[in-house]
Amino acid sequence: MHFDARFEHVESAAALEPRWRAVEAQAGEDASFFLRWTWMGSWLAALENAGIALPQLLAMSQDGQDRALALIGEGRARRRLGSVPATWLNESGSADGNRPFIEYNGLLCAKADKPAAVHAFGEAMGRRQDWRVFHLSGLEFGTRLPDLPGIRRKKLRDASPSYYVDLNKVYEAGGDYLSLLSANTRSQIKRSLKDEPGNLTLERAEDEASIDHWLGDMARLNQGRHVDNAWDNGFFRDFVKRITHAGLADGTVELLRVASGDEEPVGYLVNFVWAGRAMNYQSAFASPRTAKSKPGLMCHAAAVTRYADAGLSRYSLLAGKDRYKHSLSTGAEELNWWALERFDWRLEIEAAARRLFAR
Repeated sequence: MHFDARFEHVESAAALEPRWRAVEAQAGEDASFFLRWTWMGSWLAALENAGIALPQLLAMSQDGQDRALALIGEGRARRRLGSVPATWLNESGSADGNRPFIEYNGLLCAKADKPAAVHAFGEAMGRRQDWRVFHLSGLEFGTRLPDLPGIRRKKLRDASPSYYVDLNKVYEAGGDYLSLLSANTRSQIKRSLKDEPGNLTLERAEDEASIDHWLGDMARLNQGRHVDNAWDNGFFRDFVKRITHAGLADGTVELLRVASGDEEPVGYLVNFVWAGRAMNYQSAFASPRTAKSKPGLMCHAAAVTRYADAGLSRYSLLAGKDRYKHSLSTGAEELNWWALERFDWRLEIEAAARRLFAR
């Protein structure tokens, strides 16, 4: 099976939507949530709203019918000896446009079409001569997408665990999620729950007004919590609002509020729900009420119970090496961030300097 591949200008998110949804329907549950229109359409609309150039469409077709799609962002990547022309898979060429942080990245296509799509993708990107670095972020371990022809260096920029809770194990434990955790983590959560003024309650935002109010509270709670806080970025806040609204109707995006008694919320979670999995994308937690209080652990434990009761198979904490993710998990996958380099005198000098210092 052979696919023809071509690059096309994207006029607007609205113009691309029918084609993207058509291939998405072919892919079904084999498509990563991060490649579905709920994510892509929200991201493209946020780019348009911010005046950021839209990426190009890479369409892979057979007999004139789209069989696989991807978006290729264009820009320049900063390097030690100056910037170089660069491309990004399903990301923008701008810092703001990359803020959403895509994971489980790849090509949108049906599972049976993936070998032909990967081959067409490699040929198409290999033919392009306008880039020196190609960034492929959040790929699953073992994918062949980084195996492009004509590459000088294939650099693994990061390998991150994507921790998860196997909800089947929660069922097998009779719903006792805490029994699956280490004694220390189990003790922390139990002590924290004892200090709450009431039992934890978990509710889902059911309308756009609630979403807007709760997201505003999330931004407030995250102020000053991180050195590079995504919630301080207007583009990111707009994207989160759009994707949470977009996923409200079909339940693929849930904004959850965890509270205790009549007190202030313990925290909020923005979760993606797709193909039997719930994935925690964003969170915001209140300051600890006591020295033993662990708002984050309590909120995630409540979410695990919710999704186990709903019959899902996995609760993912997505990529990150945070200690709390490891503590709450029962397993992990690996996601990779690659940078593919072609010949460029700046990159050659940089690589030679690295080898020299390594010695």
